[in-house]
Amino acid sequence: MLNTLWLAFFVVGALSGLYQWLVLHDTDVFARIVGGLFDMADLSVQIMILLFGTLTLWLGFLRIAEAAGLVEKLSRLLGPLFARLMPGVPRGHPALGLITLNFAANGLGLDNAATPIGLRAMRELQSLNTDPKSATNAQILFLVLNSSSLTLLPVTIFMYRAQQGAPDPAMVFLPILLATSASSLVGLLSVAFMQRLKLYDPVVLAWLGGIILGLGGIMAALATLSTAAIQATSSLVGNLVLFGIIMAFLLAGAWKKVAVYECFVEGAREGFGIARDLLPYLVAMLCAIGVLRASGALDVILDAVRWLAHGAGLDTRFVDALPTALVKPFSGSAARAMLIETMQHFGVDSFPALLAATVQGSTETTFYVLAVYFGAVGIQRARHAVGCAVLADLAGVLASIGICYWFFG
Repeated sequence: MLNTLWLAFFVVGALSGLYQWLVLHDTDVFARIVGGLFDMADLSVQIMILLFGTLTLWLGFLRIAEAAGLVEKLSRLLGPLFARLMPGVPRGHPALGLITLNFAANGLGLDNAATPIGLRAMRELQSLNTDPKSATNAQILFLVLNSSSLTLLPVTIFMYRAQQGAPDPAMVFLPILLATSASSLVGLLSVAFMQRLKLYDPVVLAWLGGIILGLGGIMAALATLSTAAIQATSSLVGNLVLFGIIMAFLLAGAWKKVAVYECFVEGAREGFGIARDLLPYLVAMLCAIGVLRASGALDVILDAVRWLAHGAGLDTRFVDALPTALVKPFSGSAARAMLIETMQHFGVDSFPALLAATVQGSTETTFYVLAVYFGAVGIQRARHAVGCAVLADLAGVLASIGICYWFFG
């Protein structure tokens, strides 16, 4: 699947470039495509430099948590649930605790912590893989739920809106929460369908019901606060949780008489190795994305969607926010740039800008996650991971459109 997808990016980019050159007489298109290749190669190295520090930091702390037995305790706690969702993973396996930590970090918007923890979880799942080149069912479910990005505190979106002068930066909080919940639910259901998982099991229903009630409680509590208070609370809670996790790891390690410094260095050394091995996969995927963007293929898609929407008599304001939606699965930095450009062009509180912000917070950079998580363990055959992840992305975008028309008219 990854081979076909990667080749398709180049083929579509080439066809779009030929169209731009021969039909639209754009003689600079191939210069932009080649420039896009080198720009993405350079971006890959920049991302790796950031990942080196982040991975070494968090995998060092994770090694302390493992030595202190915290990961094992989380694994036992979630054993009954994951026995249903990931039947190929034994109860008490270290991957289960790491997966829990990863989901918690993602939900709180702690991206810098979530990625290293997720990579460590993927490596633990790979230890159970009898076909190292092909993704297991557990790895697919884990990746799809990561790509669907259930985020409870989208602090970075508030920051972007505040930077652009929004009088109410947290206006999109509830729309994002609802849209990201929709994408995560569709991701889970699509994987469950492909893998014949029994979601009607009482244990699964109890956990899902608890999560829904928890989300409802958060929404009810935040609904009583002013938007300024929501933003302040989100930032405070996120940073407190992040530092609290670090202190919990260190104190638990000290309680268990773990040599915390030596343990941190050992884990950090592993993070350095993981980051180094990721570079070829990042270069491959990001360069293919660069060709697709520079060729103008995304512009053609937008024009087609606008034409179809107009022909069907639909409101076409949502089309102006689609650049963010279209590039988000491929590149987080490109989606951020699209979001900021939309806010600057249409106004920070315009409908397209509000929709773009909701989309930005409700979905994840699917193909980046795919390249990083599967690349870290050498997975080449993704099986149904791509299809399920893209379906979750589509659900997030469609939910964002519907919710924004509901909230903002």
